[in-house]
Amino acid sequence: MPDTPDIADRREAVCVVGAGASGLAAVKNLREHGFEVDCYERETAVGGAWNWRHDRSPVSAGTHLISSRPLSEFPDFPMPDTWPDYPHHSQMLSYLERYARHFGAEDDVWFGTEVVRAVPVGDGRWDVTTRSTGGGSEERTQRYAALVVANGHNWSPAEPEIPGEFRGQMIHSVRYKDPAQLRGRRVLVIGGGNTGCDIAVEAAQQASAVWHSTRRGYWYAPKYVLGRPADQVAERLLRWRLPLRVRQALYGRVLALTTGDLTRYGLPRPDHRPYESHPVVNSQLPYYLGHGRITPVPDVTAFDGKQVELADGTRIEPDLVITATGFRPSFGFLAPELLDTGADGRPDLHLHAFARKHPTLAVIGLLQPDAGLLPLAHWQSVAVARWLRLRLDDPVRAANVQQKESSRPLASWSRRRVVPSPRHWFEVDHIDYLRAVDGLLREMEPA
Repeated sequence: MPDTPDIADRREAVCVVGAGASGLAAVKNLREHGFEVDCYERETAVGGAWNWRHDRSPVSAGTHLISSRPLSEFPDFPMPDTWPDYPHHSQMLSYLERYARHFGAEDDVWFGTEVVRAVPVGDGRWDVTTRSTGGGSEERTQRYAALVVANGHNWSPAEPEIPGEFRGQMIHSVRYKDPAQLRGRRVLVIGGGNTGCDIAVEAAQQASAVWHSTRRGYWYAPKYVLGRPADQVAERLLRWRLPLRVRQALYGRVLALTTGDLTRYGLPRPDHRPYESHPVVNSQLPYYLGHGRITPVPDVTAFDGKQVELADGTRIEPDLVITATGFRPSFGFLAPELLDTGADGRPDLHLHAFARKHPTLAVIGLLQPDAGLLPLAHWQSVAVARWLRLRLDDPVRAANVQQKESSRPLASWSRRRVVPSPRHWFEVDHIDYLRAVDGLLREMEPA
């Protein structure tokens, strides 16, 4: 490979993109496997999505985890026992800050620096071009042995395509930050996921009228079952390896005894079975539906000035529309073919992490688990670090591992049946997924 005077060669160092939870886990575990690391973070502090001071953060003032503390923490850095079952976003940020300090991950982060381009240059190496976000257009390119992408997937809004023009105020949920934005207003929330339900509940406490528009029916789970966080009860069922149909039947029974039949309030009946969509966890939604503070309405079909037309032909007049319609993964600094990205925008990654055609390119945290993301991001990054180390130390064995892994069926690590929508592209049962990653780690254990 010819030397290029304008490119600084970092030799065996690894480039990590993003210093959120997944990026910090990648930095820490790569360092523990003997790699030098340069991590580029466009913001001025760690935390990613959990740092609500960041422009791209989807977090609002009242955001709490929807997965419970034991299932949300890094396995090698527990959260304080004194914290609540479902920590507040400010606690989550402080946790990530302490994690970064404890493991020295901050020392390898270049803050206020964004990656604008990453190009493979042969031998598995990457030319990574960066630029300061503080002003100026000067770019700098450095060469790395590998590239690990951890830029998150909850920051690029997926806007709904609704014909017509709305003359009131309309914002995506990423721009919703404080309940004061709702006070005394007539609010329409579009979107039936966790964010949409959380905003609808907050609007029920602040707004003069609340409509909640959903395209399909969902299964709404409470945060507690038998006095325990619901995800901890569900995890026991997963560890017992009960057949899916048995778990679905038990789940339906639990919801019948706790949440009840929400179709009587006007919500649509689910068009799928339990565990075939990302769980909606909200104990307050049934309360405010039952008190008439939230009015369920069908899908929005058109805007007409100050009015909004619904699928059943009725019209409403909100003055604020919040589109809680989710996000799409975005890797603007990578050519789409590097991640085998299809026409629909979905990357094709082994274990939702490893690029199939580029063994030195990996993505951390691109998952939608039924529990907390951090434990999965930790073990993903351990697998990536161990894989990169194996390629250096034993290339022949690495090639054998890669050949064996390439034949592993998708069903062994991804949910077999999910609602066909972008929101469910990366859906996994966390126990099954961790078993699959553990299988890869065992394959790469020292001989």
